Amino acid sequence: MRKRTEPVALEHECHAASGSSSAGSAAAALDADCRLKQNLCLTGPGPAEPRCAADAGMKRALGRRKGLCFRLRKILLCVVGLYVAIPFLIKLCPGIQAKLIFLNFVRVPYFIDLKKPQDQGLNHTCNYYLQPEEDVTLGVWHTVPAVWWKNAQGKDQMWYEDALASSHPIILYLHGNAGTRGGDHRVELYKVLSSLGYHVVTFDYRGWGDSVGTPSEQGMTYDALHVFDWIKARSGDNSVYIWGHSLGTGVATNLVRRLCERETPPDALILESPFTNIREEAKSHPFSVIYRYFPGFDWFFLDPITNSGIQFANDENVKHISCSLLILHAEDDPVVPFQLGRKLYNIAALSRSFRDFKVQFIPFHSDLGYRHKYIYKSPELPRILSCFWKGGCAPGCTALAEILGQDVGCRPRHPSRAWAQSLRMRGVLVAKRRVWMDQALPASRWRVQAARTSRLRGLC
Repeated sequence: MRKRTEPVALEHECHAASGSSSAGSAAAALDADCRLKQNLCLTGPGPAEPRCAADAGMKRALGRRKGLCFRLRKILLCVVGLYVAIPFLIKLCPGIQAKLIFLNFVRVPYFIDLKKPQDQGLNHTCNYYLQPEEDVTLGVWHTVPAVWWKNAQGKDQMWYEDALASSHPIILYLHGNAGTRGGDHRVELYKVLSSLGYHVVTFDYRGWGDSVGTPSEQGMTYDALHVFDWIKARSGDNSVYIWGHSLGTGVATNLVRRLCERETPPDALILESPFTNIREEAKSHPFSVIYRYFPGFDWFFLDPITNSGIQFANDENVKHISCSLLILHAEDDPVVPFQLGRKLYNIAALSRSFRDFKVQFIPFHSDLGYRHKYIYKSPELPRILSCFWKGGCAPGCTALAEILGQDVGCRPRHPSRAWAQSLRMRGVLVAKRRVWMDQALPASRWRVQAARTSRLRGLC
């Protein structure tokens, strides 16, 4: 036992003896180990840490996906909430619907001076301002026939007013919603009509363009009546025609109905791209597609229009109009569907108020691309108007039907027994035509059937 314990004791003694001498070296070794561990941590994970880093990356990716899904879900809920809230907002604020119908706050083109029609290429046009009521002012343009453009240079308003008494007929043009009397397509129509020898008088309703006032159907009709009376007071026995486009057709039929009731009807009424009434037009408008099948569509969207006093009931007005009627409509009209114009014509053609007057419907094929406001581009427009102004069909009426590929729907001014029989036949033919359309016949066969229909009618 003594031999085994001696080395141990000797070893302890050695350690005790060397402890003081090696304390500094042990501390230095410990510091070296700490630095090594720090370097290992800075240079990268150890052999056991890569799996933990991959798990953290996956968690971060999943977090991003969850955040993106949350944002998309939030956006979707906002869109759905807005979609549901808009009908209630319109129902509670009917004035919004009226603004959307009139669109008088939209001034296209922008930055034009309506006091200077010469800037739009109308060198033979004068700008007026009329005041139908105390707080209402209307901006008016009067374009004389193109043959007078040299004489019109530098003339004042008095000269233009006196020119209305000339032998050239006058067209009172009532434009549609949005824009002003200086709209591009409207200016082009003024030029076409002026080149055909017509005076063209147009104006902005109260609230449109530089006209002062608040828009309403009653106010728009009264504005048109005031301008018509102003024209008649200066034109004498000269012919005055009323031309309405789009929403202006509603103003035109309101105006003509009032003129017929007071037994001072115009010489003729032209409706370009008309509708039957504002409810059917609002329901057929492309903007209503997203809400057309919304539960309670009529209650949310159509009833506020009626409650605001906006009707523009063309289908009812034509039953009380006693003057010649011409309807122009393009088949590819995206704003006012073609079938509404055709429906209005069928109502007018069967109305007793038109039994002594001419009713004519001119459709324009979709291949022509006239859409809602480019009928003025038709090279056949002068012939159409020439045919319409005359008492019967013009010599080129049949040729016009062949060019358009459709029946022009003309009828003589004075009905007869043969006409009454053809009118009864028309109801049968219209019913057959609807059957042909429902069967989706090819275009060539449809035109053949239309030609046969025209021959059976014996109108042209």
